[in-house]
Amino acid sequence: MGEVRATPGSRAEDAHPGKVIRAERVKQRMTIAQLAQKMGYSIAQVSRYETGKSSLADVATRRLFIDALGLPPQALGLAPDAPVDDHGRAPDVFAEYPRLPASMVRNLGSEDGEDAVRRRKLLANLAVTAAAAAGTPLMLGSTGNRDTLIGDVLVGRLRDAMLGLGGEVLPEPVQLSVELGRAVADFHACRYDSLSSRLPLVIRSGHAHSVSGNGQHLVLAKAYVLATRLLVKFDEQQLGWMAADRARQLAEADGNALAIAESARQVAVLARRAGWHHEAMSIALTAADTPGLREVGHDGAAQRGLLIQSAAYSAARGGDADAMREMTAEAAAIARELGSATRLRDHGGGFSTATVQLHLISAENSAGDPGAALTAARAMTPQSLPTVERRARYFTDVAAALGRWGRRDECVRALLAAEQQAPEETHSRPAVKTMVSGLLLSGRTTGELRGLAARCGVLV
Repeated sequence: MGEVRATPGSRAEDAHPGKVIRAERVKQRMTIAQLAQKMGYSIAQVSRYETGKSSLADVATRRLFIDALGLPPQALGLAPDAPVDDHGRAPDVFAEYPRLPASMVRNLGSEDGEDAVRRRKLLANLAVTAAAAAGTPLMLGSTGNRDTLIGDVLVGRLRDAMLGLGGEVLPEPVQLSVELGRAVADFHACRYDSLSSRLPLVIRSGHAHSVSGNGQHLVLAKAYVLATRLLVKFDEQQLGWMAADRARQLAEADGNALAIAESARQVAVLARRAGWHHEAMSIALTAADTPGLREVGHDGAAQRGLLIQSAAYSAARGGDADAMREMTAEAAAIARELGSATRLRDHGGGFSTATVQLHLISAENSAGDPGAALTAARAMTPQSLPTVERRARYFTDVAAALGRWGRRDECVRALLAAEQQAPEETHSRPAVKTMVSGLLLSGRTTGELRGLAARCGVLV
């Protein structure tokens, strides 16, 4: 997102807006806690704005500071009568993304005959060529099982559904929500074989029925969010960007604050994967401060927590362990305030004190401290996590920390525990294959490791 332009001669031209805010607060002898209370933000968030760790690109957020401190709009780079849209953005600064007409997707999906066959063959050839160019062909051991191919099948079917290529659609739009619920359940249980048929069906059907104005935008937005999570998991970043942007467009068309925020979180994850750590933090934290989230009760607070912990992980990947721990503490405080229930289980993967602790394991390891990651892991039990997918993530994160610390045998045992929880996930996920390959190449092997490698389709 672009920065808000400063008006000529404004103080925002001469200083970062956060410095202007801090200087005015100090001038008024106002504590950061008092300013945070006036704005309805946390102390940590106001501090991030003042220090520049969080972007102040959002017009609505700048206006909150202007009102709280009694500043003229020009002080933070806004014209006195600067217009904003329904999302608090300046229309002349934030350009609209182009919309993808649903009818185009439907028409492509109904195509058959030689043209459709040629198109599918071309896509398949392009995928093979891209894999060869990247030097990462799929290597199956002689005893590899079908789980090793599930990821490729799932990604291929999602790609075709997103491009509108072939396949059946549900006859009635009312079936979409039911089928999406089953797809979400498959994801949580790591039943990727079933999911590879169900989620593409939802996407194709959602496009087919949304053109008739049946209000299926939200269901389709959630389907695309789920698709994004899967594509990230299987290292398909380009398709992931496509899915995340469609999720955002559809969520905004529906006006659902939670769906808009969750699509922003997926964009932040993709930005982090691309190495844009600061930008990923800004996207997540800006979305966390969207006023609309404060209007949807406890679920809105939980979504804020998910976004803040995502920003914390981005800080860790960027090498800022202190910021990571500060933001993780803020997310944990939100979880404690919400009580023992797991919120957004079927929307954002679940938010609770346990899920925040799970993210801390990954974040500490990414920040370069596997010992702290293992300490965080010992502070919880995997049974406290809400789904099989999250419990498998726990064991693979522990394995990554153990591997980084050189504790090979324990690393293998953690991977075997992940396999016991979710075999399809463990056998097909690229991150696990990479870990297993590294163990095979870096030292002695055992029967357990060679067996796991064979089941993951990694050459022994």
